[in-house]
Amino acid sequence: MALKILVCDDERNIVRLIQVNLERQGYNVVTAYDGKEGLEKIKAEKPDLVVLDVMMPYMDGFEVLKSLRREPETESIPVIMLTAKAQDKDVFEGYHYGADMYLTKPFNPVELMTFVKRIAAGGSDSGSGSKRYDL
Repeated sequence: MALKILVCDDERNIVRLIQVNLERQGYNVVTAYDGKEGLEKIKAEKPDLVVLDVMMPYMDGFEVLKSLRREPETESIPVIMLTAKAQDKDVFEGYHYGADMYLTKPFNPVELMTFVKRIAAGGSDSGSGSKRYDL
């Protein structure tokens, strides 16, 4: 059975690019275009993996990630942050809140597919939410 992946980004062309690449690899893709919609779809669809932007309307990706990690039914869903927020403090913040991987825009779709495959194969730290750090 193919993994279900939720892609959440307010840039529709980015969502479409990721969706096409994932579907070509045989994954089922669910899409959302803002943080609030993303969180609602995560709870409704129960994806196996989330690709999540940071800068979005209504609720940013860090808030979505924090919400996921607080809830027992979503805390172990692997999350790949895919964002233009590339400063060290942003990357640290993503890992602090429990991102499994952090990829910055502009990005190479092949690199994203490599991350997805690594998590799908059960990478040693995927889905654990274990990358949170106390400040």
